[in-house]
Amino acid sequence: MSPTLRQQVLRKIPSVDEILSREEILDLLRIHPRAVVVEAIRKGLGRLREEILSRDNLSGSEETLLSFENIFPLFQKEIDSQVRPRLRRVINATGIVIHTNLGRAPLHPLALKQIVEVAKAYSNLEYDLALGERGDRYSHAEEILCRLSGAESALVVNNNAGAVLLCLNTLSEGREVVISRGELVEIGGAFRIPDVMKRSGALLKEVGTTNRTHLKDYQRAIGPQTALLLKVHTSNFRVMGFTSEVSLAELVQMGREQHLLVMEDLGSGCFIDLTQYGMEKEPMVQEAIETGVDVVTVSGDKLLGGPQAGIILGKKDILDSIKVNPLMRALRIDKLTLAALEATLLLYLEEKRAMEEIPTLRMLGLDMRKLKRRGRRLLKHLQEKVKKGVQFTLKEDVSRVGGGSLPLQELPTIVLSLKSSDRSVNSLEQGLRKADPPIISRISKDELILDMRTVFDEEIPLLVSGIEKALSQTNEK
Repeated sequence: MSPTLRQQVLRKIPSVDEILSREEILDLLRIHPRAVVVEAIRKGLGRLREEILSRDNLSGSEETLLSFENIFPLFQKEIDSQVRPRLRRVINATGIVIHTNLGRAPLHPLALKQIVEVAKAYSNLEYDLALGERGDRYSHAEEILCRLSGAESALVVNNNAGAVLLCLNTLSEGREVVISRGELVEIGGAFRIPDVMKRSGALLKEVGTTNRTHLKDYQRAIGPQTALLLKVHTSNFRVMGFTSEVSLAELVQMGREQHLLVMEDLGSGCFIDLTQYGMEKEPMVQEAIETGVDVVTVSGDKLLGGPQAGIILGKKDILDSIKVNPLMRALRIDKLTLAALEATLLLYLEEKRAMEEIPTLRMLGLDMRKLKRRGRRLLKHLQEKVKKGVQFTLKEDVSRVGGGSLPLQELPTIVLSLKSSDRSVNSLEQGLRKADPPIISRISKDELILDMRTVFDEEIPLLVSGIEKALSQTNEK
């Protein structure tokens, strides 16, 4: 097509004012703010221009392309994009149970109920109902946390990184913190222990080597400026083979002898012995507290299965000093997170109930029989809906715990693999991400994999609908 003809077509695109006078647009203006509709029209017309410029030949399609029936859906799509929340629910079919990119732990219905109850009205967040005077927001979860962990005192802030920062700033600002070189980890989001220590004002003093650290290394490092011995759970990696590390109990004993505080960043927030459920050993909060450690910090949204939170446990006098740190104001937990956390913790009063009902723990404990049943249900519905062009196969695979917990743990699982005769696996994966709600899968050996461990039973119809729609869309390999 010649540039002159293309320009003639472009000049026929209606103006924003012309579009705004249409009755269909007036209907939209009764529903949506004018600014939203105008912006949608501008973007829609922009997409129309791009399409005209990208076409090699417009002969015979000009009238259809410029028709209001063709361009109105462009406006509607842009409006939907503007008014739809960016933070959305997705279906996690990756098999990674504690998926940081997908929001980590899904919450128990009782936690959701408590959030709504507290959010829809006023609450006693900082009001003591017994005394009729100002109260402490941190007291609401303290009793249950102390009961579950055995700690003297408990405190909750907005996340575990904040908890570590707060503790180090309070206990060791301007002084040395001794830590094994093998525990100077970086976890997701470029969160590095040395960087947090620097921001806290503490002075890092690393000892030992990456794979071997001995008690004598700590002993040699202790000096007049030493304030704290710090142990960090290595989270999402393990050093294997020729290794040696100092236990928390040994550090606590040394701390007592040297009159030094001892802190552990435990991270994963495990309150249940998972070995009795067929999983590898993960350090438990109660075990850390039993050593006599001064402070322990853990996450709320990993193995605990609650909302994002940083939980600080330990000796009462130590936590009392942390509570008066001015940083507490910046790191304090909000009422909705507190509501969800307390509701989750109450489920731990009965371990069996916690394992069966808290979504994260329930997914970790699913056996192959239940996973096969879920997979067969999905397969049956898909075979009824999709008759040709795709191969569905149920097979065994492995899931991962994720979230920096149990990095070596492989959980036997059942997956549904998809192979389309007319869609590339990447195209199909993208199609599922565009579903409503988006379906997040994984690709393995040129197959699209949907892991049944992280899919909820009630999501099966949504999966079927999303897969059916993705497969029906025409797209080149």
